[in-house]
Amino acid sequence: MTVSPELHAFFSREVTRVARDLLGAELLVDGVGGIITETEAYHPDEPASHAYRGPTPRNASMFLGPGHVYVYRSYGIHWCFNLVCAGGAAVLVRALEPTHGIAQMTVRRGLSDPRQLCSGPGKLCAAMGITKAQDGLTLGDPPLSFRAAEVVPEATIGPRIGISKAAELPWRFGIAGSAYLSRSFRNTNTAGDGMSRRVPTGASFG
Repeated sequence: MTVSPELHAFFSREVTRVARDLLGAELLVDGVGGIITETEAYHPDEPASHAYRGPTPRNASMFLGPGHVYVYRSYGIHWCFNLVCAGGAAVLVRALEPTHGIAQMTVRRGLSDPRQLCSGPGKLCAAMGITKAQDGLTLGDPPLSFRAAEVVPEATIGPRIGISKAAELPWRFGIAGSAYLSRSFRNTNTAGDGMSRRVPTGASFG
């Protein structure tokens, strides 16, 4: 499916701004999912990005354009779900607050604490049934559904985690005070002016 103009505009912006504005957005796969609570930004100019060395068969979806999905397997074990921005940049979705299909998530994950269902990149993919099958889709393609937040919540920012390169960049974003994060923030700052704010669109896709 072709990326809609609204979706393209949202993801064509600078990657850290997109990562910030994805907080509070709703992401569903076959009706299962919730509210994005934590993200990390990756830009091809820095060595932690999979796009740093250019296109390869593995990262080809990162170069399909804004609004596409990039799914890869981490350490040969866990799937990770990313949203593609301009120029090979992408945002890793690190955590969700489950709101839809919680019973199905519980079965898939084998636990009942809602705070643990999607508290990490691999965990949320397992809970939502995300696999390589979604790689290369747009957010408007079934079974995906995306709705940007009408008001982006207050955010906390800090260094990205789980990486060894460019780990000092403060490109991890989380909803301030959320109980649905992959890990607590340390040595953090409040993003922007510390206030919630409106973004260009609250439209739904998919």
